[in-house]
Amino acid sequence: MPAEILDRPNPPPGNSQLPDTVLDLEVNLDITSSLSNEKRNAIQKFRRMANYIAAAMIFLKDNILLTRDLKTEDIKPRLLGHWGTCPGLTLVYAHLNHLAEKENEKMIFVVGPGHGAPAILASLWIEGSLAKFSPKYSLDTNGLTNLIAGFSTPSGFPSHINAEVPGSIHEGGELGYALAVAFGAVMDKPELIVPVIVGDGECETGPTAAAWHAYKYIDPKESGAVLPIVHVNGFKISERTIYGCMDDKELDALFTGYGYQVRTVGHDLEKIDEDMAASLQWALGVIRSIQKTAREDKPTFKPRWPVIILRTPKGWGAPAKYKGEFIEGSFHSHQVPLPDVRTNPEGLKSLQTWLSSYKPGELFTEKGKPIDEILSIIPKDEGMRLGQVKEIHAGREIFVVPDWKQLAFERGSEESCMKVVGKYMDLAFQANPTGLRLFSPDELESNKLGAVFDNTSRNFQWDEYSFGNGGRVIEILSEHTCQGMIQGYTLTGRTALFPSYEAFIGIAQTMMVQYSKFVKMAKETNFRAPNASLNYLVTSTWTRQEHNGFSHQNPGFITAVLNLKAETARVYLPPDANCFLSTIAHCLGSKNYVNLMVGSKQPTAVWLSPEEAGIHCRAGAGVWRFCSTDEGLRPDVVLVGIGTEVTFEVIAAAALLRELAPELRVRVVNVTDLMILEAPGSHPHALSDDDFNFLFTEDRRIVINYHGYRRDIAGLVFGRKGIERVHIEGYREEGSTTTPFDMMLRNHVSRYHVAMEAVRSAAAVNERVALRTMELKSQLQSRVKETQRVIYATGADPQETYDVPKFT
Repeated sequence: MPAEILDRPNPPPGNSQLPDTVLDLEVNLDITSSLSNEKRNAIQKFRRMANYIAAAMIFLKDNILLTRDLKTEDIKPRLLGHWGTCPGLTLVYAHLNHLAEKENEKMIFVVGPGHGAPAILASLWIEGSLAKFSPKYSLDTNGLTNLIAGFSTPSGFPSHINAEVPGSIHEGGELGYALAVAFGAVMDKPELIVPVIVGDGECETGPTAAAWHAYKYIDPKESGAVLPIVHVNGFKISERTIYGCMDDKELDALFTGYGYQVRTVGHDLEKIDEDMAASLQWALGVIRSIQKTAREDKPTFKPRWPVIILRTPKGWGAPAKYKGEFIEGSFHSHQVPLPDVRTNPEGLKSLQTWLSSYKPGELFTEKGKPIDEILSIIPKDEGMRLGQVKEIHAGREIFVVPDWKQLAFERGSEESCMKVVGKYMDLAFQANPTGLRLFSPDELESNKLGAVFDNTSRNFQWDEYSFGNGGRVIEILSEHTCQGMIQGYTLTGRTALFPSYEAFIGIAQTMMVQYSKFVKMAKETNFRAPNASLNYLVTSTWTRQEHNGFSHQNPGFITAVLNLKAETARVYLPPDANCFLSTIAHCLGSKNYVNLMVGSKQPTAVWLSPEEAGIHCRAGAGVWRFCSTDEGLRPDVVLVGIGTEVTFEVIAAAALLRELAPELRVRVVNVTDLMILEAPGSHPHALSDDDFNFLFTEDRRIVINYHGYRRDIAGLVFGRKGIERVHIEGYREEGSTTTPFDMMLRNHVSRYHVAMEAVRSAAAVNERVALRTMELKSQLQSRVKETQRVIYATGADPQETYDVPKFT
């Protein structure tokens, strides 16, 4: 579809011109007898075994197969883990393995209730996926002992799903993001199905609430399918859940309104396996029908995808009561149902009865291996098992990084960094037609990134102008959903970009932190290949908020990234369009980092030629000789710019000082890679002490004009020698709906403030400057007051404010 029609207004009702529109696609299949007695028995034994192992993981360090009665010394000294969601998870896991084997379907299982790790780890052990990647978890008594005894200890798996767990693409602590991650994973993977179990507690989160709409961005022709399974067990950690208090009619109405087809499982627990098998077969039939229609090039508008509501008791199978409190079916089963079994004989007896109820002697061979009947429902092809699907572990697919220099500009011109990034993304989309996407919270045009639409479009399947066109751009006004999608997309081998307003990218901050921890742990496994970096592009910064005020002025996301593990975090503040082109190319081509790029959307001076920009960005910083005195030799003071607009102010200050105080010698330095400032050894990009001194001198004072919060720089340089000579200015939490230069003045990062500090610093080593210090400061303060007077009188910055300084 031509890009020019993408912004057409919606036609009035009844005026749609869509041909052969399919508004409602349902599949009704007779599948009540799809589960044979043989398979039902095998599934039930799989569940019993997985539930036994999961419960044992929480409690036992010895006697893991109950070969004798339990003793106090068999119990772990610290009882950690979450039981409440485990029985529902093992039910779904068993049936998904059976479905994968029966239908030869490739599936990734995303688990929202991430603290249900015992259930997932138990299932992974049974299917042989733990042993595949770690022989210590072999399918025998020794491997089972290592799993059970090591759980929630320093030598074993943690109590939540993380990167160490085969088959996972979602950090178990990220409550609320599983659904969005699942939708990101299926994009551009037409043969992939991602069942995702969403807990009813998780359904109370804002991220999940928005993510229910994510299927409206899934084109069934080009992408796979997500199968949401809403696990309603009624309780959170200590309270009823909202969904748990809704009856079937209410939940059906809710999800029908979202646009799903709904099927509910679990009212008859005696027949739950037949019900679940039939429901999964129904869901698969709906998915295949939708995909078949789309892939036969028949316009399919608003197909209704399936969702399953699974009702099971909280902590299903645990003791009904203990010490007068209800356990099964209450929040008391959420974590450790019997918390005092190590010290209370009654508790130990109750645990013995509970674990024995699974009859482990019927499930394991003499060597501790699962019996053949259980293994019969597991796919024979190891690559089809939920823990071994290659998309989870194979790393980044081939990605072509276009040559950025074909878009570069001549030095001395003026260009918008964001406009040129849009053009570069257009090249990247053309070079990577199925492996690159852009996820944005509806801010592309305002961020001047519109060139991304030169050869692609938005991908919004409920918009009659953009559905079915293979658009590479996802815009949904939810940072949470964008974050989840980009994670799922990246962790299954693809590359993506997340542009956002600077002030609101922080909405996804905790999720970004969780993701970085996932990447760190993934790098420490022996089975995960590197994936593309998670790339953030932050613009509409506090320095240029034309339409908004104080609420939209917040560079704090930089601080959050700086706090990440050094081998993961990268922060770039390119000073001009050429440097930004070099940086975006580098970031898109990189792997296993969290890359943050901060820049301006307004036209700014191009300070460096393409060749100079490439060298500058590789180095991370450099002396800008063209605006320094005698090319930076023997300076009295070093002026440093970090960020587009604040660097302009540094250069303007250098020009101003040439006019007012020609005797003052300055060296101008620009830093584009923030991490070079860290103390040696604390970051891979950190400058050595010698290199730091070559750049900033050994003894001259350093005046840093920084885009973000001043404490960022203070934290970075802490530990370097002579940091008392560093003066830092940055964002001071001062702002309003005002002019750009007034923002510079309010936050003391204007050229006048930089010049005043330069005078004060140079006076310590230059006698001629010292003699004129009061005179120069008075002149500069007068210019501040006069500029403020003009701004408040006219509502605009003085006309000459943004003239590019000239140096002769």
